[in-house]
Amino acid sequence: MKEFTDRLQGRIGHVFANPALLEQALTHRSAGQPNNERLEFLGDSVLNCAMSIALFARFADLREGDLSRARASLVCQDALARVALNIHLDACLRLGEGELRSGGARRPSILADALEAIIAAVCLDAGFETARAVVGRLFEPLLAEINPVFPGKDPKTALQEWLQGRRLSLPTYTMLRVLGEAHAQEFEVACEVPRFSLRTVGRGGSRRAAEQKSAELALVRLKQM
Repeated sequence: MKEFTDRLQGRIGHVFANPALLEQALTHRSAGQPNNERLEFLGDSVLNCAMSIALFARFADLREGDLSRARASLVCQDALARVALNIHLDACLRLGEGELRSGGARRPSILADALEAIIAAVCLDAGFETARAVVGRLFEPLLAEINPVFPGKDPKTALQEWLQGRRLSLPTYTMLRVLGEAHAQEFEVACEVPRFSLRTVGRGGSRRAAEQKSAELALVRLKQM
């Protein structure tokens, strides 16, 4: 187990002065006491604060509502579980036999809770600034994915809400063509907004990806009108 936790500390960029904190953060309630439930509570607050600072500094032009939506997309269970798997947290968890047998080590809720607990443990071990630096490193790939045009939302949803907010008809999506060989296809989809005689074309590795791209282009054009 020590080999795994040593590697984990290397991946998060913090070596614990008090290893017991890390051990507690990795212990699910099914494995007994002390477990990570209280740390999870603290970690949620530390993560939200650290992420708020990161977003505030990174996106100087975003309004409060957009910042809140972007933060919500980064601190949700799916995002936390994704970060946890990136650092192989599943290999370090301490679970009861029932959770182990049922695949609990890769359950998104357990991974997300454990990650929050680790963030809390770092904060208790070395202070908030160290915890904030750890959050920044771990979440940098997700931060880099945020599009300030529609933070926290996929383009199709953002376009739909933009039109609905103005009581306008929803866009239509039309498959135009499929390019390439079967193993490496690229889809081309048109998005049309009749009210503005607007038509954009997006490409992607799937029909859904192409629709999202065409919606993104349409929303950018509409916001420029």
